[in-house]
Amino acid sequence: MASFPVINMENLQLQGDERRAAMDLLHDACQNWGFFEVLNHGISHELMDDVERLTKEHYEKCREKKFEEFAKKALEDASNGGDTTNVDWESTFFLKHLPVSNFSDLPDLDDHYREVMRKFAKEMEKLAEWLLDLLCKNLGLEKGYLKKAFSGSKGPTFGTKVSNYPPCPQSELIRGLRAHTDAGGIILLFQDDQVSGLQLLKGEEWVDVPPMRHSVVINIGDQLEVMTNGKYKSVMHRVVAQKDGNRMSIASFYNPGSDAVIFPAPELVEKESASENLVYPKFVFEDYMKIYMGQKFQAKEPRFEMMKAMETINGRPIITS
Repeated sequence: MASFPVINMENLQLQGDERRAAMDLLHDACQNWGFFEVLNHGISHELMDDVERLTKEHYEKCREKKFEEFAKKALEDASNGGDTTNVDWESTFFLKHLPVSNFSDLPDLDDHYREVMRKFAKEMEKLAEWLLDLLCKNLGLEKGYLKKAFSGSKGPTFGTKVSNYPPCPQSELIRGLRAHTDAGGIILLFQDDQVSGLQLLKGEEWVDVPPMRHSVVINIGDQLEVMTNGKYKSVMHRVVAQKDGNRMSIASFYNPGSDAVIFPAPELVEKESASENLVYPKFVFEDYMKIYMGQKFQAKEPRFEMMKAMETINGRPIITS
């Protein structure tokens, strides 16, 4: 099997063969992996180190005790033969950035941590938009097409899931996070470089996503699969609980606005495909999310089929059968 794709983004700012090679690697990663890792992405190492340090301190100070209470019960249930198929061994909280921030609603974040995370979110937003334009270039779409398609009436939705995956003494019984595809657009992950656990499904084999210092892991969400008419695909991924080490995961989701209408880019639709027979449906992102929330840990294809069974009337989908 080919090596997990790692892209040096400095090469994307060059000219000639080095840029072409980097763009080809990016295109192949989106087509055949749904995941890749970027280095020299423009986010300062000092900022990333601050985010990591403060996130780990926040977990120890504000979230560790609560997780230990959950862990005790989960392990008791597992030891007694209880059903752990719906249990994820993770401690998480969510930061909303766009269109409206929720930073002021989270009382256990100190002012310094809030400010650092705001700055980090701005950098991740810029990286997401840079990557979307690179994808446009590779797909033959007009620059800015994907960003505009994400916008809806209030711009994109952008938020961050901050997670810790503490050591699990019975990792063979409990998953870190169950397998799923991501519902949204493009996902940018700053993960622990010392503790592994993230895996993606390539073919029928689970492949480790290598932890690398100061890298950002990128993956394709369901909405990009639709917009690219399946040229780029979201893939199933999971987190395997580890017996040693507390894995940090900071995933930033650059998603369409809630009222954005999602459909394949016309330039990417094969000429011989009649509009009513397209593989991918047209829908409002908010409606897709309503289905996703109940089916996150299931295959994506039935979700697409459910959206396909809807007909757009006055800009809103309704069930037709």
